[in-house]
Amino acid sequence: MDHRPQQKDAYALILEAIDAGQYRPGDRLVESELAERLGVSRTPVREALQRLETQSVLRRDGRSLIVASLDHNQLAELYVVRAELEGLAARLAARHATPEEVNVLREMVAEDRALLGDPAAMSRANRRFHKQIHLASHNRFLVQQLDLVHRHMALLATTSLAVEGRGERALAEHEAIVAAIAAQDAAAASEALKAHISRAFETRLKRDSLALSQPD
Repeated sequence: MDHRPQQKDAYALILEAIDAGQYRPGDRLVESELAERLGVSRTPVREALQRLETQSVLRRDGRSLIVASLDHNQLAELYVVRAELEGLAARLAARHATPEEVNVLREMVAEDRALLGDPAAMSRANRRFHKQIHLASHNRFLVQQLDLVHRHMALLATTSLAVEGRGERALAEHEAIVAAIAAQDAAAASEALKAHISRAFETRLKRDSLALSQPD
């Protein structure tokens, strides 16, 4: 039996680095530097970069590959799709989540209160919460599509949770989502999650508009 450690997944490692903000929109990714930093050979890094370019997570800038960014229209399109898919995940979770899965969601909301005031930590916790709902839907194809959506959410340089008061409101919205899932109210769960995504998008738009109105 082969007990050698498996080759690390360069694709997943690069995605994690982008998601964690180690590489931000506009940053250039160099194959040799990535291989050294991630501790993998250049071949899987090259294949990972090609895959990420195909998925529009990276784009060409001359001969270089850089982390892509989203313009206003792309952002709006992404949030529309995200709201519908997340709403479906909540609807299915209300039908199929186990009692243990519901308890985990409740615990997440309670524990995340300790993170208020730390937008980066709140953002990571928010992703875990949403991922748990995706898994509780018990639909592998939906989970795959939501993974793709959240992959592109990583291209946003900032989080709406950094806006004053948004973290507290987001947790209240999470509580409402979990309550609907626990009550097995599929329609209410779907609407609560879609409203949550809508408010996050609205918060981001307001923040971006204020940033644009600031003098240079």
